[in-house]
Amino acid sequence: MATTTARRSRFYNLEFIIGASLTAIICFGVLFSEVLFPGGATKVDLAARLTAPFTNWTHPFGTDPLGRDVLARVLAGGKVSLLVGVVSVIGAVLLGVVLGLVAGYYRGFWDMLLMRFADIQLALPFILLAMTFVAIVGPSLTNTIILLIVSEWVKYARLVRGQVLTLREREFVLSARAIGVTNWRIIFQHLLPNLLGPVIVLMTLNVANNILLESSLTFLGLGIDPSTPSWGGMLADGRTYLQTAWWVSVFPGLAILLTVLGLNLLGDWLRDSLDPSGRSSRP
Repeated sequence: MATTTARRSRFYNLEFIIGASLTAIICFGVLFSEVLFPGGATKVDLAARLTAPFTNWTHPFGTDPLGRDVLARVLAGGKVSLLVGVVSVIGAVLLGVVLGLVAGYYRGFWDMLLMRFADIQLALPFILLAMTFVAIVGPSLTNTIILLIVSEWVKYARLVRGQVLTLREREFVLSARAIGVTNWRIIFQHLLPNLLGPVIVLMTLNVANNILLESSLTFLGLGIDPSTPSWGGMLADGRTYLQTAWWVSVFPGLAILLTVLGLNLLGDWLRDSLDPSGRSSRP
């Protein structure tokens, strides 16, 4: 009974309520953007260009310099930003977890090779890596996802390696070796399930971070194609209108802020829920 009450109390946590609410609202709007605004993200209406927000309920967030509905473009841009954030994190997890497991369990040459390569990559400034990558392959949605996977896998590899170095000497692993269990079975059936908690927490926080990175790259012209609605692209388009049409940049900026805030709050809640011993003290 006490255990059930404790589990229920976790969901009454303010971090969870705010984080889950913000994330759910934004995901709902993004997923159903085409239903709410069919064709609205690309529909041009020069007669209604730079309509101020909250003055015409046909365009509640106003319109941009081409007369396109800002709310529709924010929701359509969110689909691109969330796609980049989620897919790039999944790719980084798959690559980083496998390499971290191999490096931590087998040690020796593979551990030294992978970790020295990781150290070199961590020493490279992200913007330099992005500029070099885009100069070689060009900016696009797919290339942005690949760039983020290449730059983020190191976090998961180092996290998993550190955990494996501790777990590989635990009794349940030594017992499995003693009865002849194969190395790959030990890695994927005994070690991997014990690593899921920290990896899931890092994934949640990393989705928010990758949304910020994608928006920054697109703002600088190194990310998504300008013809595709995205939050970073909308910020770039509206920077010349900040004094006369602030809403063109402010609303996509708020969308980024609320999405990242919601995901970070969920990540903090997951960290406290999955690792009670590491829970930070609260007043």
